[in-house]
Amino acid sequence: MVLKSFFLFLGLVLLSSCSTLDRWASKNAEQRDFQVRKVWVRQGPKEDNVGYRKINRMTPVLAGSLILSGNAIDGLVAMDRDSGNIVWRVPVINGIEGGATLIRDRLFVGGSDGKFYAINARTGEVLWAFATNAESLGEPFLDGSTGTLYVLTAANIVHALDAESGRPVWVYSRQDAAQFTIRGGSKPALKGENLYVGFSDGFLAALNARTGAIRWDVQLNRNKRFKDVDSSPVIDGDRLYVAGYDDKLYALSTETGEILWTLDRGGYAAVTVDGNRVYYPTSDGALLALDRSSGKILWDFKVKQGIATGVVQQKGLLVFGESLGSVRFLDSSNGREVASFEPGRGVFSTPLVEETSGRVYFISNESNVYALEATWGRAPAFPYLR
Repeated sequence: MVLKSFFLFLGLVLLSSCSTLDRWASKNAEQRDFQVRKVWVRQGPKEDNVGYRKINRMTPVLAGSLILSGNAIDGLVAMDRDSGNIVWRVPVINGIEGGATLIRDRLFVGGSDGKFYAINARTGEVLWAFATNAESLGEPFLDGSTGTLYVLTAANIVHALDAESGRPVWVYSRQDAAQFTIRGGSKPALKGENLYVGFSDGFLAALNARTGAIRWDVQLNRNKRFKDVDSSPVIDGDRLYVAGYDDKLYALSTETGEILWTLDRGGYAAVTVDGNRVYYPTSDGALLALDRSSGKILWDFKVKQGIATGVVQQKGLLVFGESLGSVRFLDSSNGREVASFEPGRGVFSTPLVEETSGRVYFISNESNVYALEATWGRAPAFPYLR
């Protein structure tokens, strides 16, 4: 009888323990630690920058085993993605502030020396250079179906170039009499034969992608101090999203430019569309999750220092840099911060996230290029061993 009672008691203890462990495992699975680890960091410029600190905007580009990064001091550098070792450099006077685009082994990028370049991404050989006579601060757009590059310069001029040769196809120029503008530039967006471009005079224009002729334009900002439309238009079906810096976020018809809804918060970087949500970094220091159909705010994350860069998604997380602070990782469902990394003096470039490895690459305002490993940590086998 005593033996039977003992086994009955032991069974109850084991059942209770299993239940406790199950509850703990479920809870621990929801509270796993997100771990961010520095893999390597390298100085972007060849020499130390002891002069004026410029803004580094370029998102690094992954080209096979190389990370290509432009800095605002002396040009472009290729680094081994695993070690960070320098493979080649392309010097550019006054550096590179804008973004770049890659197709196969050819990188297209504009410099602050008034030229636009096509560069062999494997060797660093300059294949051709086109004189834009103005600095390029935005990312170019390449139409792979026609082989045409579209480049917006800081002079409010759009150049359409043949990607193979650098030969000009057409040019569109727009005047802006404003005394104050934000230093930036948008990446053109393409749908069908419409090329959408934002300008510093507060207008969004739809140009004929083949000829450069204007199809329509709409003034988005009339009476604010900074009228610039520096955020890149983002196409979402039959609508597009674009923001004025000191103005609003607009959802417009891609066909006519009709305004479908607005949100009274200005922005500098492009939105990110995911399902029924739009993630929007504002120029007043917030990151918002919006309902895609109505623009209603679902959650609001207050940026700790400065404004947020463009947002990149990583397996249920949002990754972005702060212009005066850290790289931050948020849970996309509720805006809760799960991790951060402080590089010093802020981040103005949109990070590059490599989905397969969980690596995050970015250049800081100090012109240092970072490789981070960002992954969820494993739960321990037993809670008391944590």
